Amino acid sequence: MNLKSIHNIYFIGIGGIGMSALARYFVIIGKKVSGYDKIPSRSTDSLIDLGVSIQFEANPSMINKMFTDPLKTMVVFTPAISQDNSLLNYFKSNSFQVFKRSEVLGLVTKNTQCLAIAGTHGKTTTTSILAHLLYQNNKKVTAFIGGISENYQSNFIHRGTEISVVEADEFDRSFLSLSPDFACITSTDADHLDIYGSAEDLELSFTEFIKNIKPSGKLFVKKGLPFDGITYGVNEKADYSALNVRVTNGVYYFDIQTPTKLIKNLHFNLPGIHNISNALVAMAMAIELGCSTLGLAEALESYKGVQRRFTYQIKTDDFIFIDDYAHHPTEINALYRAVREMYPSKKIAVVFQPHLFSRTRDFINEFAESLSQFDATFLLEIYPARELPIDGVDSKWLLGKIKCPIKKLIYKSEIFNEITDLGYPVFITIGAGDIGVEVLKLKEKLSYAI
Repeated sequence: MNLKSIHNIYFIGIGGIGMSALARYFVIIGKKVSGYDKIPSRSTDSLIDLGVSIQFEANPSMINKMFTDPLKTMVVFTPAISQDNSLLNYFKSNSFQVFKRSEVLGLVTKNTQCLAIAGTHGKTTTTSILAHLLYQNNKKVTAFIGGISENYQSNFIHRGTEISVVEADEFDRSFLSLSPDFACITSTDADHLDIYGSAEDLELSFTEFIKNIKPSGKLFVKKGLPFDGITYGVNEKADYSALNVRVTNGVYYFDIQTPTKLIKNLHFNLPGIHNISNALVAMAMAIELGCSTLGLAEALESYKGVQRRFTYQIKTDDFIFIDDYAHHPTEINALYRAVREMYPSKKIAVVFQPHLFSRTRDFINEFAESLSQFDATFLLEIYPARELPIDGVDSKWLLGKIKCPIKKLIYKSEIFNEITDLGYPVFITIGAGDIGVEVLKLKEKLSYAI
């Protein structure tokens, strides 16, 4: 398909984090953009500010007339949209060109130098670090980020179209639409088993992804993963190694040993060894791309993070409120280690919203073990996302397996009272569902209460 011949783009699910970034790209290159989403959000508000027309009813009669010509309009949908969505079926039944978001992302990046970040954990943070490094080093880069960059207050970064930086999402095998020049695999922990069926099938999909790397391209692999490529690791021997990691006043410092030189005393503001690993591979990819190590060091120091990835909402001497997107046991473990490292002697309370019935079922014991590390755990009911309930799978089942001293099943409306009554100095909201909507409300109420 030739995107140059397409003038109008209609997005079904335009407010999604990946969809809205792609919509922004098409606005910038001069296409007419419209779309649908179920409810208004900050993403849809910002797109409307750019001149994008958005409808909030799945009613074909409400489609802007400009987007009703099949010869001039391409339709993009997200896998989160139900297949019985009336808009999706309208476009399919009227001979429109209809594509998944991942397919369009593949088309957009095909003629660029594409740098793709894959892995079951760390994609968004690594993508945003790499995008920031390249942007600050004046590379002509376009980046599609699966979260809101704190540096740019956007999920889309644009300085040109020579280089593209993208998340290579393994969900429903979306990343197989990409043909990267550089690719990275951060992890292959079992996840999305509702899609893949087994951890083995998930790993096979990463093998298929690797085959899509261009013949002259490079693969970056976290040390220990079963793939051949340029390795990276923290405090271990690898092609790129982060060494001498230390923390001073909440700031991480480390050195990087590259294949040819030692870069000393890098500053990095995100907590946790897992984030050092993310920063390391982003630096490695930028170095292999030809960026100056001095410029990269300065850019890394100025990196602020991604919203809902260890984001401080309140930070005082007496009370800490952190929000994090963690929705897998491995991610919760990494979060716990980072928080405990920062606050070794403080009591920590978490509110966790499980995401998906299938994920809760598949990792019930692992979730229980990871949540048992905290001093107090409050559970919300499972956020279903794209799923129907599974008999016997609920938060009460998970609660029964958790072994921390204080544990309780609560409603979102009870979070504030439970946390203030408990009086612990560190409080964390965790999850990938709509718990994120509660964060700003909690921040405001807790700011008055402390």
